[in-house]
Amino acid sequence: MNLCCTALLASRQRSLTREQLTEQLNCYLDLMRNVPYSTDSTVPSASASELIDHALQMNKFEVEKDTIGDIIILPREQAVLMTYYRNNIAHMLVLPSLMAAIVTQHRHISRDVLMEHVNVLYPMLKAELFLRWDRDELPDVIDALANEMQRQGLITLQDDELHINPAHSRTLQLLAAGARETLQRYAITFWLLSANPSINRGTLEKESRTVAQRLSVLHGINAPEFFDKAVFSFSGADAA
Repeated sequence: MNLCCTALLASRQRSLTREQLTEQLNCYLDLMRNVPYSTDSTVPSASASELIDHALQMNKFEVEKDTIGDIIILPREQAVLMTYYRNNIAHMLVLPSLMAAIVTQHRHISRDVLMEHVNVLYPMLKAELFLRWDRDELPDVIDALANEMQRQGLITLQDDELHINPAHSRTLQLLAAGARETLQRYAITFWLLSANPSINRGTLEKESRTVAQRLSVLHGINAPEFFDKAVFSFSGADAA
């Protein structure tokens, strides 16, 4: 259920064909199995197809059938509740999601520049999600994840640069979307800081939440934590 919700919430329409959902779950499963978050983290032994069948039995999703195949839909009224399942495993996927977001934004990027971007954001991610790695461990983790993403065909590595692989751009985009709302919140904080560098922490947190709540209404963001006080107290403190 956690993986299915993660994939469907990553889609702006909250819907994927069964083939797309299967491919996305295989991406998540391979990342977690081949570059495990920790030695004691557990990953489902079931196949992606079996996990989808199990999730459908819980009657939280809708299925539209046509002559081409099934479309699996996360109804809007279920979206907020389903963020709970996504958040259960957010810490396990946030780094590959962040890497995918950076590569998607730049189209191609060197490992060194990618590492610079990750280093800027990591203190906030670590504080918010209680991530296990210290900063000096990040280069090895990023290298391992980059190699796994190359193995999956999500990216290509050329002369120490990471390039998007157009053949699997949809899967990479959905992986990147796992970090989308977090990055948007951080962008709000950085924007307010740049506009008023002397802003105090309390005001920064309050104004960040106000902007985030407005954006959530305008853009249909269904995650309550998008404008939660706790997450802005983390990002505000570390950004400042």
